[in-house]
Amino acid sequence: MDIYSKAKKMGEKEVREAVSRGEYPYLPALDYFLEQTGQLAQMPVGLTEIPLSMVVGTKTVGRSNVFSRSFKPILGPETELAFKWNSLYRAQMSEGIRDPVKVYEYMWHFYVEEGNKRVSVLKYLDMPEVLADVVRLVPKYSEEKEVRVYYEFMDFYKVAPLYEFQYTEPGCYRETAAMMGQDLENPWPEEAVMTLRSAFRQFETLFKAHGGEKIGVGVSDAFFIYTRIFRLDSLVNEPEELLKKRIDGIWSELVSANPEVETVVAYEPGDLSAKNSAADAHGSVFGGLRSLISTGPKYTADHPLRIAFIQEKNCETSNWTYAHNEGRKYLDEVFEGVVETLEFENCDTDEEIRKAVEAAAADEDEVIITTSPSQMPEILRQAVRHPKIRFLNCSVNLPRSSVRTYSGRLFEAKFLMGCIAATQAENHKIGYIEHAPLYGTLAGINAFAIGAALIDPQAEVYLAWRSQKDTDWRAWMREQDIRVFSGPDFVRPEERSREFGIYRYTESGKMEHIASPVCNWGLYYKLIIRSVLNGSWRTDAPEPEGKPVSYWWGMSAGVIDVKLSDHLSYQTKKLIELLKKGLMDETLNPFEGELHSQSGVIKGAGTPRLSYEEVITMNWLADNVIGRIPEAEEIRDDVKKSVDVNGIRV
Repeated sequence: MDIYSKAKKMGEKEVREAVSRGEYPYLPALDYFLEQTGQLAQMPVGLTEIPLSMVVGTKTVGRSNVFSRSFKPILGPETELAFKWNSLYRAQMSEGIRDPVKVYEYMWHFYVEEGNKRVSVLKYLDMPEVLADVVRLVPKYSEEKEVRVYYEFMDFYKVAPLYEFQYTEPGCYRETAAMMGQDLENPWPEEAVMTLRSAFRQFETLFKAHGGEKIGVGVSDAFFIYTRIFRLDSLVNEPEELLKKRIDGIWSELVSANPEVETVVAYEPGDLSAKNSAADAHGSVFGGLRSLISTGPKYTADHPLRIAFIQEKNCETSNWTYAHNEGRKYLDEVFEGVVETLEFENCDTDEEIRKAVEAAAADEDEVIITTSPSQMPEILRQAVRHPKIRFLNCSVNLPRSSVRTYSGRLFEAKFLMGCIAATQAENHKIGYIEHAPLYGTLAGINAFAIGAALIDPQAEVYLAWRSQKDTDWRAWMREQDIRVFSGPDFVRPEERSREFGIYRYTESGKMEHIASPVCNWGLYYKLIIRSVLNGSWRTDAPEPEGKPVSYWWGMSAGVIDVKLSDHLSYQTKKLIELLKKGLMDETLNPFEGELHSQSGVIKGAGTPRLSYEEVITMNWLADNVIGRIPEAEEIRDDVKKSVDVNGIRV
């Protein structure tokens, strides 16, 4: 009875500690939960090995108060429970417990109907798994993230029956399947299932040995992060010491995956550090260097700060690349003598990005800037390999502690452009052509639609996607008799006749340009690089280390604006200036107060404005938008990589 007495003492201690914290001290009972929610559909899964760590309770209320929350026994040594527990312990030690337990599974958690004592013994012995006859209780589908993820898990389990994987974000199961060269529609070969299980168990052992259970991140999510940075097969084929070093190298990334670790968002240039004065944002070249003189810069003409820009495309074929390259050249001008920049173009594959980073590192570049979200997976791998280099990526909703992200609040300009477009659309119809459903784009669409409705309550915004397969948006717009459009945001100076910004077609068929958004990347880069030059880049890092940093500046920082054409009346221009002032002093925000989507009310009247996360991750369309968000499989192959990395999950 010595072993049982030891287990009982552990259980009693656990009960006392739970009571002192005001928590229920015994096993949760599934029946009690079902009384509150009602009966759920049952799906027999059959016999399978399940992780004991996921066995969290009992099926019936009557069995709950004989065990602590971790299945330690708490009844006296003279009871029938103690006698049977000891018998099962001896059986396990001599030949192993062979009879399966019967459990119900609900949302990755198992509740024991038959075999509570067997589970108690096995958990006491720290056994990893138990054979179980599983019946799944299927939750009703809803748009709640946890339910959406669970439905994706059920698809995953059909093709790869592995209960170990408990992701918390949509898309992870599908991406894991793609990583294995598989999908969620066709059963996997047994070899692929065993390879994935083996890799997971190897990582789980190393992760827990490193203290992973203390950082608030599940093993599955940590595994997913690791496999996005390093190859999955490395967990099977490479030495354990190398794997330990890799986990240590990405530890800050794993820590930052904790849901309670919030991304530190800089809404203004001075938000991260008092040393970064927003007052200098629009100053002269001398103003940009003023702080360097006072702090004694370590960068000189003989030892300049070297910065590498790694572009996905080139200036001749991409307006986006052209705009960022103009920002790069501005850095050379404004910090002449202390900054030296270099550009790498056409880095649209992992191999090309890797070559560019290696060349930059060999050149002793201290800052590497990437301008496309599709570059983030490989640039994150390189950031782990080159911890002394400062890495930036132009994206939203890709928080990484090793790579700072930056983007403009372009939705502010889109709001004003929606107001402008509504003054030009006599038939209340406006066409809106967007490239791809990436995070942040819906904020622009909805801000535009809200602005249009603010001026004209009858305004309708007809949405089309240039990256959607098998669509002829021009024909569709002609059928709707649309003559006012919102097109691409940026063009090169020599292409001013192209359709971009807000433009309209007159009765005679002539195209007139009305307005366009402005993103001043030169100023943006100046403000960021100044923090490196004056030494405040590191001092403005959040505490504790591991928090991702994201710059999200807008009109108030001078990096976002709207350019108006002479075709607009002075009254319209005056209106836009008034609205712009409201955006800059934060007395106006398109996402404040009552908001309506195509499917209903998002927020009621008088409610606060949407948060940073709510704005960049919105996956709904305003009620005056005619159109929809395309599914991932509807996107053209040449755009699919960007959507896979940073696309909105429908």
